[in-house]
Amino acid sequence: MPHVTAPATSPAPGPGPGPAATVDTHCPYCSLQCGMGLRPAPGAEGGVEVVERAAFPVNRGALCGKGRTAPAVLSSRVRLTEPLVRRPDTGRLEPATWDEALDRVAEGLAGAARAHGRDAVGVFGGGGLTNEKAYALGKFARVVLGTSQIDYNGRFCMSSAAAAHNRAFGLDRGLPFPLADVARTGCVILVGSNLAETMPPALRYLTELKEAGGKLIVVDPRRTRTAEQADLHLAPRPGTDLALALGLLHLVVAEGRVDEEFVARRTTGWPGARAAAMAHWPEMVERITGVPVPELREAVRLFCDAENSMVLTARGPEQQSKGTDTVGAWINLCLATGRAGRPLSGYGCLTGQGNGQGGREHGQKADQLPGYRKLDDPAARAHVAAVWGIDPDALPGPGRSAYELLDALGGDIRALLLMGSNPVVSAPRAAHIEARLRSLDFMAVADVVLSETAALADVVLPVTQWAEETGTTTNLEGRVVLRRAAVPPPPGVRSDLQVLGALAARLGWEKGFPADPEEVFDELRRASAGGVADYSGITYRRIAEDDGVFWPCPEEPGLEGSGREEPGPEGSGRDAANGSGPRPGTPRLFLDRFATDDGRARFAAVTHRPAAEEPDADYPLYLTTGRVLSQYQSGAQTRRVEELNRAAPGPFVQLHPLLAERLGAAEGDALAVVSRRGRAVAPARISRDIRPDTVFMPFHWAGEGRANALTNPALDPVSRMPEFKVCAVRVERADPR
Repeated sequence: MPHVTAPATSPAPGPGPGPAATVDTHCPYCSLQCGMGLRPAPGAEGGVEVVERAAFPVNRGALCGKGRTAPAVLSSRVRLTEPLVRRPDTGRLEPATWDEALDRVAEGLAGAARAHGRDAVGVFGGGGLTNEKAYALGKFARVVLGTSQIDYNGRFCMSSAAAAHNRAFGLDRGLPFPLADVARTGCVILVGSNLAETMPPALRYLTELKEAGGKLIVVDPRRTRTAEQADLHLAPRPGTDLALALGLLHLVVAEGRVDEEFVARRTTGWPGARAAAMAHWPEMVERITGVPVPELREAVRLFCDAENSMVLTARGPEQQSKGTDTVGAWINLCLATGRAGRPLSGYGCLTGQGNGQGGREHGQKADQLPGYRKLDDPAARAHVAAVWGIDPDALPGPGRSAYELLDALGGDIRALLLMGSNPVVSAPRAAHIEARLRSLDFMAVADVVLSETAALADVVLPVTQWAEETGTTTNLEGRVVLRRAAVPPPPGVRSDLQVLGALAARLGWEKGFPADPEEVFDELRRASAGGVADYSGITYRRIAEDDGVFWPCPEEPGLEGSGREEPGPEGSGRDAANGSGPRPGTPRLFLDRFATDDGRARFAAVTHRPAAEEPDADYPLYLTTGRVLSQYQSGAQTRRVEELNRAAPGPFVQLHPLLAERLGAAEGDALAVVSRRGRAVAPARISRDIRPDTVFMPFHWAGEGRANALTNPALDPVSRMPEFKVCAVRVERADPR
């Protein structure tokens, strides 16, 4: 297919725009992928300033502080600008040439494979990588390295929701409808999301929902900024969201609110799910969750009295050792009430990371090939192998999930290539994972900044970032968007695609790993064609002209290379899963049928079970973790922005006044939070906005305030998601008087 040139204000890959041009692009942070413009500003950090891009439909010009200050990380003052190699004589990372650094990486990876076998080499990716990078990284691992040991930090993000989505609907896309539909429904149950702090521009949709007369129910152990907006706030004990959802479904059945016609026509498995729910009567659910029965009944009334309703989940119910079943129970509530498979109703997941959706669709997840194909499916292997020009039998099988891969470092896995992740801060049981990283024979890290993980590497490769490169990401709606290069990278910095191409050449693959992102995307389109996540009809030009294209988007026969098809009305209702999918893309899924073999959604017969670790005499409290407004994920980038650090300078322990009184703690006192895995120290933040039996810590910081030193790596049996959101701790004064 011939390449096309985007409009004048949206340059294609290249050295960047002209001197006065404003470049339309997207924020580098969360899954909203907010639209923004960048224009030259010689006095500003990074040489550019952010301008409003009101036409982009997701954020309509609004940006949070992280988006506004994103150019600060472009500054050479805070980012890597030359390769670093650890010198054997000093043990320190010191500057090196690119040739020396790449030679060291190639030999480190190849040497581990020669000595211990191909699976002794691990690859760990990130949910912030563009689709092109994620695709190339997965191809590099399986074709060049021949290893099965690849996964990514998106496993920590929404894998439980993905597993439940696949089990119920046969297809996983975070939101099966545009985000704008949220403002037009009648009632939203928001489970385990503090939207006001994690993705503030999306809060307007909840505000507009309420202004139109809709109702908002927030489920969260804390009274967050988002919960303050709710008509009803349910505050369950951490780890009891599954019981809560089952209790609501019990009441739906008992009160005669089941949509029997929808259940009979469009679902299977209802008898088992119904029986499981009926075993969770309201008084029992109140004992488990702490949510009073009248509040349960009010939630059912608000949800069912509305003509249309939605359930949206985030990390709260998902980051649990039973996260897949928990999300499945909330999906059951939607199915039983007929709130699925029709406009303005349904279940959706609020993806966290910027490309958490696309990052797993195209090959850096342990069990998946591009197009969301299963690695153990012979037809999928044959299709992708043909695109890659290799024998299907040469493809390795599925590997370990993210935590299991990290836990195996220094054992079965002797060398690691890591791109775009900081597990020293972000992984559960983080001190243990740090020790595993230190035990490796060799580690190479490609990153923008010298993160805590990069500081442990044998070789650090400085790579380009969002405003210096072109590439696609897929936001929480399944909308594929185009980030565009606005400024040239500093001298000495290369793109991840260039890095993979250079390493592939050193390891015997001269071709197949181009540096041009559009060329990589065109190959991704071919590899995804016919898959669940079919991008074959998406082009850079179409994305630019349509403000993003929703997948699945199969290519229109006879239009290959045209760059644009005539779009139908957004959400026309045609379903890509019925074999006659819409060519313009699919804003709304499942309106005709679900993506299962029989077209019916599947109920899940799930039963509540406790968290993997419940409070006891030694560790009497729950710990839950999360984010704050002015930091992002492991903080590797945002902690380098002065404005954000002034707003959120460090970790803290949020606790209820009753607990503080028992401890004799005052606001700002240093508290030690201790679990079976570690200890973290941070100042007390006393608030009535949290349950007395629960403490909260944000997880953005390293050092003594590292919250993930405490968290439990107990894994969901289906998704392999660790139980970040609940573990048992004790709290004690760190500065006894």
